[in-house]
Amino acid sequence: MRFSPGDRVRTRHTDPPHHTRLPRYARGAAGTVLHDEGEHPLADDRSRGMHPVPQPVYAVRFEARELFGAGEHTVTLSLWEDYLEPL
Repeated sequence: MRFSPGDRVRTRHTDPPHHTRLPRYARGAAGTVLHDEGEHPLADDRSRGMHPVPQPVYAVRFEARELFGAGEHTVTLSLWEDYLEPL
């Protein structure tokens, strides 16, 4: 596991030419790891017929204003480790 609860992370700012489970609204956003959710094959690769090795998936909490520019709530996303980089 590369990240631990409480770690600050940023999602990669990417626009791949194939399927991705990283929502466009969350690309390049900063959030906080809440906990790990086990290991799962990267859905991006599976959708392209590949057989990826499972990797850690994390619950990451974002402030709504970080994602949408406004709002007092939070949004939690399940994100594969490949989508994240340390802040």
